[in-house]
Amino acid sequence: MGLLQNSVSICQFRIADTPPEKDISHWVGKQLERSRFVPIEAGSDELSIGWVQLHDVDSGEFDGTDLYRYDHYLAFSLRRDQRKLPAPLVKAKRAQAEADFLATNPGLNRVPKQKREEIHEAVRGALFARSLPVPAIFDAVWDLEKGLVTFCNLGGKNVDLFIDEFKKTFPPLRLVPLHPFSRALEVVDAEIKPALEAANQSSNDGVLEMMAANQWLGQDFLLWLTHATMFSSSDYSVSQPGPAVTGEGFTAYLNDGFRLAAVNEEGVQKVTVSGPQDNFREVCTALQSGKAIQEAIIFFEKGEQLWKLKLKGETFNFASFRSPGVQLEKDEMTDPDMERQALFLERMFLLETGLQLFHSLLATFLQQRLAPGWPQQEQQIRNQLEQRTS
Repeated sequence: MGLLQNSVSICQFRIADTPPEKDISHWVGKQLERSRFVPIEAGSDELSIGWVQLHDVDSGEFDGTDLYRYDHYLAFSLRRDQRKLPAPLVKAKRAQAEADFLATNPGLNRVPKQKREEIHEAVRGALFARSLPVPAIFDAVWDLEKGLVTFCNLGGKNVDLFIDEFKKTFPPLRLVPLHPFSRALEVVDAEIKPALEAANQSSNDGVLEMMAANQWLGQDFLLWLTHATMFSSSDYSVSQPGPAVTGEGFTAYLNDGFRLAAVNEEGVQKVTVSGPQDNFREVCTALQSGKAIQEAIIFFEKGEQLWKLKLKGETFNFASFRSPGVQLEKDEMTDPDMERQALFLERMFLLETGLQLFHSLLATFLQQRLAPGWPQQEQQIRNQLEQRTS
């Protein structure tokens, strides 16, 4: 699922440190060009990793800002081509090659270690030359105004690859994951920020520690939203910056894709509840047994437009983030470059509107979660949800 598709999975990062050059756009282009993707189809190399254009994944040219700049966004893709060999095939070919070697060297009972290594490399090289590399493309957007990078994949190894390649391509810049507590700090009002900082259960500022120690953020948020979906009107107002106008109304609710879990002496126990919910009985039963909601699908409606995303409570990453479809008026006189720009900007407008609605919903939750009366409110929430199981 790529950036320009209506459904995409994303994680986000803040940029740490300062670019070495003032003209960021041209500097980024030069760095991308230096680390551009090199095709390996015609050879026998196992792996090639590099940057390509968002709109042309076969091109690693970045010699003009029009190839990767869209207003205040820089967009490009990381491409990884890799040849993969079936282990049984390699083993069989290697065994045959070793048998042939022994047949031509009757004085040897076994293949010497160095020769075995040579045979192994020769077999792999021959098989690589006969196979095509499998491509994988991962889109990324760099918002220059916000200092924010959006990466369109949630696979752990793919995220790590992107972070490493970004660091190597753009020294001395680093990517810092935008985790739940950092998102909360960005949306809370100044008067309750001290309460949020006091609720921080992490002993240091490390990202992994911050996420592990503050899982209450995602769990309490999804618990609160489950209750609000069942017992309130689900109406909210835009309160965070973004494309939508402050004060505009929208609705938000949960209705699918619940995953709950609890840790006990027997290990981690998980429950998945799928499909549209009628009375949330299964979810409430799992909550009553001590499980916490780890992820769920959130729906946002504003006017006639609909967004939906699966929120990962531990990371606040967004899986299968679906926005309204992009509809552009085209005619025979439309310039392809202008059409490409318009498509990208309209896609980002809709994606950022969805994020703005999420952040507004999160801010509403934090207003209640950080208030002095939260313990009583939480107990009331749990009591009402428990009644659904009886």
